[in-house]
Amino acid sequence: MKKIRLEIIGMSYSQSQSGAYALILGVVGGKRRLPIIIGGFEAQAIAIELEKMKPTRPLTHDLFKNFAIHFGINIKEVIINKFEEGIFFSQLICDLDGVESTIDSRTSDAVALAIRFNCPIYAYENILEEAGIVMDDDEEESVEGKVEQKGETTLHGRFEDYLLEELEEMLKKAVDDENYEEASKIRDEIRKRKGTTG
Repeated sequence: MKKIRLEIIGMSYSQSQSGAYALILGVVGGKRRLPIIIGGFEAQAIAIELEKMKPTRPLTHDLFKNFAIHFGINIKEVIINKFEEGIFFSQLICDLDGVESTIDSRTSDAVALAIRFNCPIYAYENILEEAGIVMDDDEEESVEGKVEQKGETTLHGRFEDYLLEELEEMLKKAVDDENYEEASKIRDEIRKRKGTTG
């Protein structure tokens, strides 16, 4: 069965399920997208690693990675191998001393681990045909705009009401409190401002 390489395009709040997120995977160099609804915990685990944040204590996926590395296990790739009744199923392809093993996994966990092991993510062609969508440039800009707009409001109010120094202090506090979702949004605003001011 043909495997298609995917990359993480982004995440947004799910409009269909409260407290859930839509993880958007895209075909590398292509227009097809694979939206996957995941829970808040898994979204947080993915966002933390994408943003290169360092939690004060290891999260579950970090613990799994540390455990695997300690015993010489490496994850070579992740494959989204099944789609049934609206649910995606995945496999971790692992290597221990040249012996390959396959472990079943939830797709959200598989993606969180793929980022930590820096390994490729694939889906079978038939899954992309069944569950994938094709985005044109206008639609993609529209989706990104909506996600960015939603990210501007936090528990502290709107970001533009704060000075850069205040935002950096808020970022430190959010990381210390292990509120990584909030920290991710604050970091995005800081980056946006630094990019604008040079």
